[in-house]
Amino acid sequence: VPGADTRDMQEKQLLNQMADKEQRPLPGRSNHAGNLSQSEKKLREAICVLLVELCERFTFFGIVCNMILFCTAKLGYRNYQAAIVNMCFVGISMLTPVLVGWLAECFVGRIKLVCICMFLHFLGTALLPVVAFPFEDIYIDRRHILHTLTQREQKIVFYFALLTASLGIGGIRAIVCPLSAYNLEDCGLKELLSFFNWFYWLVNLNSAVVFVSISYIQQSVARNLGFLIPFVSMLMAMITIHMVRGEMIYKPKTDSSLLTTFGVISSALKVCCVRYHYFSGGVTNWLDHAKENYGGQYSETQVESTKSLARLFPLFAFQILYRTCIMQIPSGYYLQTMNSNLHFSGFVLPVAAMNVISIVPLLILVPILECINLCLFSSKDTGQSLTTYIVVGQLSAALSVMVAGFSEVHRKHFPQLEQMLSEEVLLVSSMPCFHLAPQYILLGVAEALVTPSCSLLSFWLVPERIRGISMHFLTLFNGAGCFMGAFFVQTAHAGTQGNWFPHLLHEGKLERFFFFLASLMMVNTLGFWTIAHRYNNLNQEYTNEFRGSLPEEKLLKHKKAIKHYDSVLESSPILCPMEKT
Repeated sequence: VPGADTRDMQEKQLLNQMADKEQRPLPGRSNHAGNLSQSEKKLREAICVLLVELCERFTFFGIVCNMILFCTAKLGYRNYQAAIVNMCFVGISMLTPVLVGWLAECFVGRIKLVCICMFLHFLGTALLPVVAFPFEDIYIDRRHILHTLTQREQKIVFYFALLTASLGIGGIRAIVCPLSAYNLEDCGLKELLSFFNWFYWLVNLNSAVVFVSISYIQQSVARNLGFLIPFVSMLMAMITIHMVRGEMIYKPKTDSSLLTTFGVISSALKVCCVRYHYFSGGVTNWLDHAKENYGGQYSETQVESTKSLARLFPLFAFQILYRTCIMQIPSGYYLQTMNSNLHFSGFVLPVAAMNVISIVPLLILVPILECINLCLFSSKDTGQSLTTYIVVGQLSAALSVMVAGFSEVHRKHFPQLEQMLSEEVLLVSSMPCFHLAPQYILLGVAEALVTPSCSLLSFWLVPERIRGISMHFLTLFNGAGCFMGAFFVQTAHAGTQGNWFPHLLHEGKLERFFFFLASLMMVNTLGFWTIAHRYNNLNQEYTNEFRGSLPEEKLLKHKKAIKHYDSVLESSPILCPMEKT
């Protein structure tokens, strides 16, 4: 009887398999069509996300490109104050995606929060023209003015608009356009490097268009309508999100959390402080104190993930001063250009258009670096090439700031002339602004080398479950670089009574500020060079050791291998159904 039951069970299994096979569509037709539709869907989603990303960057660069000129000419700010406002806005715009991502994860739903952020961005970009528009030029009749804003009211509206716009930017970057939305989990090392290269290439191409078009409109044609362009661009992003809202809003995995990472660190520190006087060792890493086995409250997987992320903190820390140097483009370099001769063949160049000179090297170098990476470097050499790129890029940034100091000395040797900027007459140097091109080019080379390489290392050297968190930490440290730049400007101005960051450049010593920053950047480059060997080896065996042995990832790999084995068995014409069971 048991043998008969066994035979009946085998027959039933065989019949079920045959029925499944009959109901299963042919692999050459329906499956191919299903895969094709799935790939088309992913391609459409990627295009829509990229379009929203470009629209958001269009609004962001449109606000930043001439903010210093607007603050000095319209709001009456001094040069150092305008530079601080600009760098703080950029820094807040980098930090808000982390804040909004945390809110979406813990308190508010993603769809609801993205609607709130879209409204905030709409409100901010709509209020900026209110500050910029010349209400005093509109009359009801010859005797009455329609409306007038005092300078104090303009500043209040201006800061409120910047705050709401930055919160909206954070929501779009964190929810609609996170890096995880591009489905990079299954990409190899070279594919990821190509993605980061071309992604930043598109972003900078978009910024080049913005700096040329918007800066000219703001400065020359209709400067008060210039802030309307970010508003129109935001409308484009809203329409795009509305068209594919159900497919575009990315839902990340819930197995990792930024709060969990901070919780592991704080728990480890707490246990270390409590047990410092009682235990001299027992753990190989101080973060192990957060494990449940050592008195903490977090699992081994969570702690090991945090340990792999903590190994990247030195890489992140050395990006702070580098980002401070990059922030000289919309601050110190902008002031230098604004106080130089902008006339070229009877045409007045927009001040922010000089930023395009820093973008051109990146647009040229990215295709060249892509060919080098594809042709010359193997997977074993890629890590060393990435750290080499970062060292050379940081050295280029240090040289750029040093060249800016020499250019400032050179600029003062030219006689002064009057120049009209934004309906204001300024006394500037007669040195052509193109003499400042070398410092812009060097910073462009630095961006082409450092940013994609650092993003790839931050993404590759951590487990898949915390790659988004790793990119968040990189963003946090970049934002810290912006605030450090603002701190340096404030300290230099206050400590030297305005001599190192003067309002009138020909009366101060701005070159000393550049030389000081260049010396700090040289020390920063040497410091990173001493630890660069930690991130050289990116082959699979080393990265597994670097990331730590995570049980969940091992189980996931086994599941993938089993699925692959099952697919091979199903597609094999040799094995009969009985052999497959």
